[in-house]
Order: sequence, then C-alpha cells, then structure tokens
Amino acid sequence: MRIVIAGGSGFLGRNLARRYGAAGHEVVVLTRRVDSRLDLHQVVWDARTIGPWAEVLTGPDPVAVINLAGKLVDCRPTPDNIAALTASRVDATRALVLASQQLDRPVERWLQSSTTAIYSDGGDDRLDEMSPLPDPGLPQMTGVARAWEDAFDGAHTAAHTVLRTSIVLADGCPAWDRLATLARFGAGGSVGSGRQWFSWIHLQDWLRIADAALGLDPAVILPDGVVIAASPHPVRNAELMALLRRHFRRPGLPTPAALVRLGALVLRTDPALALTGRFATSSVMERAGFTYEHPDLAETIARLTRRR
Repeated sequence: MRIVIAGGSGFLGRNLARRYGAAGHEVVVLTRRVDSRLDLHQVVWDARTIGPWAEVLTGPDPVAVINLAGKLVDCRPTPDNIAALTASRVDATRALVLASQQLDRPVERWLQSSTTAIYSDGGDDRLDEMSPLPDPGLPQMTGVARAWEDAFDGAHTAAHTVLRTSIVLADGCPAWDRLATLARFGAGGSVGSGRQWFSWIHLQDWLRIADAALGLDPAVILPDGVVIAASPHPVRNAELMALLRRHFRRPGLPTPAALVRLGALVLRTDPALALTGRFATSSVMERAGFTYEHPDLAETIARLTRRR
C-alpha cells in the first residue's frame, strides 16, 4: 500500500512513517518544507491548493491517506490564533478532499485526524462516539475541531475513520514531556480544582488503532465514521498529578486556576488545556473487540519514568 501522510513531520506522523515503512509500505509525507533530517520520502505542498503533489494519490497500488495536518494547539486562544488553527486544518483537509474527487478510483482508506477536545469541557459527562457535541462549545476546541471534521465531507474514499484522539503519552510526545517537566521541578500538584477528567492513550495503542483504520489489522474491523482514541480508564487531574509525583519522587504544590491563567500568559499558551477535561472512551473500539495493551495510567507512567 502507498500511505500518504499529511502532517507527517510531527510526532505522530513520524511514528506512523517509521512503522509503515518498516512494514514494507511505500510512505509519502506531504510537507510545506522538506526536512533533511528526516529519512522519509517528502513531497512539498502548500496545504491549501491542488498541485503536482496530488499525483501521489494515484498509482497501481492501493492508496491510503492519513491527514494529521494542522497548526499546534499550544498557543493563546486569541481570535487570530483560533482563525489560524482552524484554517491550517480546514485548508489542508479541503485540498486533500478536492484532490480525491478528481481520482478515477477512490482512496482505499482514509484516516482523518480530529480531537476529543471537540467536546470542550465535558464536566462529568461520560462521552463516546454517539455523544452530541456542545453547541457552540469553546471556540478553540469545538469551534476548531467541528470545522476540521466538516471539511472532510465529500472525500472520495472507500473507507474512512475520523479519529478523535485524546492526549497521547510517549517519550518525546509534547504532552508527556510537559507533564514530566512539571513533576520533576516540583509543580506536580493538582491543577485548578483537580476534578477535570484526563482522557489519554499510550502511543502504541494509538498506532494499533491507526492500523485498524487502515485495514492492516484483520482482527479489528472498524465501521466508517467517528472513533475515539482513548484508554478505557480516564482519570481526574488530581490522580494524574499524584501518579506523577509518586513516580518522579518529587513533592508538588497545587496550582490554583488563577495562577494557571497567569502562567499561560507568560508561556503564551491556552489555560483551557490544563483547566478543562473530558471523560471520553470508545464504544466503537469496544464493540470491535480491540484490546488495549496499555489501559492503566499508573503502569504507563511507571514505564515512561523508568526510561528517564
């Protein structure tokens, strides 16, 4: 299979590229700028319009598309930043969709990235693929993700998965690196109320869900549509931070919400990333018989901290 990855230079994209390249698939990364440090077949596109890059969607072998393209969410929730977050996702997705509509045969498989942040702050609601979206929800969460998913409408594909990904944990993953840094420097106390839910997934389980979305795992058959990529066992922020303190053997002062908002100004990030949460799990993966290799957060953190 030829696997075309838009946004393949990011953390998840690099892991997918290595995984599928090692398995013998032809991997093509669509990128705005070629990175000479990456030993990958890279094709330049502007992530907005159809160009010569669209030729990678044709060929004698089946073609799969993985669309991860989009600006990193770790920024202030200003109107300009929200517009940029949205445009980077919507423009790239529309370009891919329009290119697919010009093909004689459909894309064999399409993994369209999304995020569980589409549910905004879920409070104590138990959320799965059938849960209604908040209306309007937070602009930098629901507002961005809903437009992202809507842009996928009309894709010419034989099978597709819209993957709403929770927080991915792994060495080198930006979310894990930030959590580990906080804990190591004594800032591993509860954040805000500490009651916000933390939905997460180990990288290896996320990669296996991607396999299923591409039809590469014959034991797990997914229906077309939305799939949540999250461990079956979310935890509250207070439990998350307690686990980090235990495994890094550091004390941790709590961080009141007001201090989080002040710190977010200094770090030029969005305080909602820390102060909101959601209890999101997948009914689709359960019905498909998917078995998580890393369902427990304590075990996952223990493994990750041993490597540091």
